[in-house]
Amino acid sequence: MKFLLYGTVCTIAVFGTISLCRAEPTLGKIERTGALVVGTRTDSPPFAFINKNNEWVGFSIELVEKTILPVISKRLNKSIKLDKKESTMQTRIPLLTSNAVDLIADTMTDTQSRRESVDFSLTFFVTGAQFLVKTKGNPIRFQLRHVGIQSTAGKRIAVQQDSTSARILRERVPNAKLLEFPDQRAAFQALAQGEVDAYTSDGVQLAGLKAKAPRPSDWDVVGELYSYDPYGMAMRKNDSDFRYVVNVALMDAISSGKYFELYDKWFGPKSEVPYPLSPEVKRFLQMEVIPK
Repeated sequence: MKFLLYGTVCTIAVFGTISLCRAEPTLGKIERTGALVVGTRTDSPPFAFINKNNEWVGFSIELVEKTILPVISKRLNKSIKLDKKESTMQTRIPLLTSNAVDLIADTMTDTQSRRESVDFSLTFFVTGAQFLVKTKGNPIRFQLRHVGIQSTAGKRIAVQQDSTSARILRERVPNAKLLEFPDQRAAFQALAQGEVDAYTSDGVQLAGLKAKAPRPSDWDVVGELYSYDPYGMAMRKNDSDFRYVVNVALMDAISSGKYFELYDKWFGPKSEVPYPLSPEVKRFLQMEVIPK
């Protein structure tokens, strides 16, 4: 007897024990439900955020909607809709492993430790950790610019829980006073209220916070990149068919130029969060595209 239950396919003998039990493939789940469920952020401009019109938008969302979704629809030969579910640093892996979402598309750094729990697509964005500080009345701004991360020793630094920047800063400057917060909103609020001297996270995320602040000129992103953060889209482990489709979609977007059009829309010089794409990073992305 075969039956489907909560994303698991099992075969059970009438007078015996379970002879086979395996997870439902992600493409099978998407075909059955007619939807690709993506976990993403609501407070990480310009990757994914709620805009002034109360719309859930961003680079990550549009990258999935305009490059990955069409490839999945073509593969399954049916129209697939995109459903979004909010994810945070604490919930995104559990959301994946519980089948609540099919893909995490946000600012998630591809790391060896995370690969123990999930698989990643090829890299779709590259950044590194910096610091967000007040522009006035804050001596650490000058120190971070000219001394570097060692100037955080003894200082109160806001970090997000379970972030790679928190881990690296703790390793490199063990006497920095790290205060952990559940999300960007809480960390930025602590900085605005003077509870911390600086907030460290990926530079592109800090640029987004600055751009969306009521008075952007009150804030400055400083310091050289002290980490390497390649963003990948996370998915359940050992689902090679789905990973292949996602990677093909991203490679097609890069080779066709569609990726760079979206990048310019969200990070170009006329965007709300300018974050220039260096020639080195552009070449790195292009080198990820394997021949057809």
